[in-house]
Amino acid sequence: MDLRLDVVTVPVSDVDRAKTFYVEQVGFRVEQDVQIDDDHRFVELMPPGSQCSIALQTGYVDSVPGSLGGVQLNVDDVDEVHEFLRRQGVEVSDVTDFAWGRFCFFSDPDGNGWSIHGPLPA
Repeated sequence: MDLRLDVVTVPVSDVDRAKTFYVEQVGFRVEQDVQIDDDHRFVELMPPGSQCSIALQTGYVDSVPGSLGGVQLNVDDVDEVHEFLRRQGVEVSDVTDFAWGRFCFFSDPDGNGWSIHGPLPA
């Protein structure tokens, strides 16, 4: 039996604003953007190198915008990603070393929290 995590819903107050942030600033690509009817929209975005996408939506999941936290993106080079995010205008924390890896943190316009995790130098 496989249990694959394929999509994580990110609760946002403005789908278009969030889509712009994730695509233009963070570098995700649009997989689909479907307006089902006046009350339902589904936008699927894919982080580069990931098999799990995120969903921005209206009319399906009733979660408080900004309530998602602890989502982690694993990368080979946290410094490279940190510099990319800064160049794109994302407010991202400094890189911090922990015993289990190197991290930096950012939030989307609604306050959904993300961490970028890279390995410690050998």
